[in-house]
Amino acid sequence: MTAASALAGYPHLTSGKVRDIYVVDDELLLFVATDRISAYDHVLPTEIPDKGRVLTAMSVFWFDLLSDVVGNHLVSVDDPRIPGAVLGRAMLVRRLDMLPVECVARGYLTGSGLLDYRVSGSVCGIALPPGLVESAELPEPIFTPARKAELGAHDENISYDAVAATVGADRAAELRETTMTLYRRAGEHAATRGVILADTKFEFGVRDGVLVLADEVLTPDSSRYWPSDTYAAGRPQPSFDKQYVRDWLTSPESGWDRHGEAPPPPLPADVADATRARYIEAYERISGGSFADWPDGR
Repeated sequence: MTAASALAGYPHLTSGKVRDIYVVDDELLLFVATDRISAYDHVLPTEIPDKGRVLTAMSVFWFDLLSDVVGNHLVSVDDPRIPGAVLGRAMLVRRLDMLPVECVARGYLTGSGLLDYRVSGSVCGIALPPGLVESAELPEPIFTPARKAELGAHDENISYDAVAATVGADRAAELRETTMTLYRRAGEHAATRGVILADTKFEFGVRDGVLVLADEVLTPDSSRYWPSDTYAAGRPQPSFDKQYVRDWLTSPESGWDRHGEAPPPPLPADVADATRARYIEAYERISGGSFADWPDGR
């Protein structure tokens, strides 16, 4: 049975760049992670085999490890209500009222934070010391939120004051404190595995007035993971995430103009295979488990 036919009994609620969400009942949803990969606000025409399973396995690991910091929306990954065809890449989760803020934590200067810093010397209104180079460790981790964009649009970095204006001062303070606690805890664990957690983003919802961690968490899609044994500030870092795909897309080999009108080209087989290997290595390094043991509903 195909995944599509197995899910036919569940009303389709929405789809994002990577996940398809279905209604189970008034209280529960089914989050199905696909093998789609996005970069620069485009969903690429090439899928990464097993990516959906890696995202699910990684999220489940982190939801469990960090559950003492904040509650999460995960109910089960092996419930009878999860069709067998999507076992291993689907999560049964609680419905939440989602907050329209991407909660980003950064401990290193890279990505859009680096671009902002080069223009203004700050990131999301937070002034940083002069003279920082690419991949530099920040004096202390910072909270750099973004406004979640519609599918196909780019999330917009916003100030903390903008978060407070959106969700209220008390909730904004709770989001910042919880985000930074999660980032520090996750970074400490990653360090024991020889990995630097350079930055990550979280999404939160509210249930009965209580803040709840939602969506995916600390996956190679939502985080930058660098091997600590090769880290050196002043240059891009090798990574266990989709930066490998971004780098190929912006290389002369791809022939793609990121700022043009044409969509990205398909990924070569070797780039897709290498990306799959990086995602699996990220899971195995961080969790200490074998990806071969994770359920596969195919």
